[in-house]
Amino acid sequence: MTDIKEEKFLPPQAPVIWFTEKHTPDCGITFRVNKTLYSGKTRYQRLDVLDTPEFGNVMLLDGLVMLTQKDEFVYHEMITQIPLFTHKNPKSYLVIGGGDGGTISRVALHPEIEKITEVEIDEDVVKVSRKFFPEITSGYDDARVELIIGDGIKFVENSPRKYDIVTVDSTDPFGPAKGLFSEKFYRDVYNCLSGDGILTVQSETPFYDVDATKLIYKNLRKSFPIVRVYLAFIPTYPAGIWSFCLASKLYDPLADFDQRRYMNLSLPLKYYNSAIHKAAFALPTVYDCF
Repeated sequence: MTDIKEEKFLPPQAPVIWFTEKHTPDCGITFRVNKTLYSGKTRYQRLDVLDTPEFGNVMLLDGLVMLTQKDEFVYHEMITQIPLFTHKNPKSYLVIGGGDGGTISRVALHPEIEKITEVEIDEDVVKVSRKFFPEITSGYDDARVELIIGDGIKFVENSPRKYDIVTVDSTDPFGPAKGLFSEKFYRDVYNCLSGDGILTVQSETPFYDVDATKLIYKNLRKSFPIVRVYLAFIPTYPAGIWSFCLASKLYDPLADFDQRRYMNLSLPLKYYNSAIHKAAFALPTVYDCF
């Protein structure tokens, strides 16, 4: 008599899903995706949130990585703490863009700031960020924060108020963000800054396209007497090296760094520190065009 063995039928394995963002026609970044948490089309752009094993939740705008839970702190600390510890007495702070909330949340760490205004064009970015990135959106609950859903370009052009610091936390220079990199926009920002005001902007990666960073730097120099380029390491951004520009009416980020205030505040920061503040402005020889 033949023994009949019970066959065990295993369910088919779920397909392994990978996301790839091309940084050039020949290279990019790839990471595995557990699942898609959100996918939709806003009035301005496609918005996706992915759950990944390596970087946690990842936000994409038009298929490009904007932030991840694992490394967002680098970008948000470097675009805010550099100007905050350069300005001698910052009281008012304007953020153009930054709907994910990471920038205003880092500004809100500073008790000396009395008013924080954010102008974000895409309300859906704010809503989705508050749901899937609650750890970086705490700034929206701060009583000093005013959120305005609107066009940052028009806001700056018509603003009756003056700000001590302005940060342009924008996407790449195309689509709804294109005008945020223009000479005219920087001139309008200059006009809405206080007499000793400071502007910071993200200025792309010089590794793949130094001309884009050069153009931003050149446009800033047409309005501001002091413009400095600085760098930070952000693993999920193109090339892993990202640039920022600080443009100032009066203060130099190296000569006027307020180390005493930095030490006294003792903020819970993960990337920025006094050594990074100075070292970030040390550019590789290949970028001595700035």
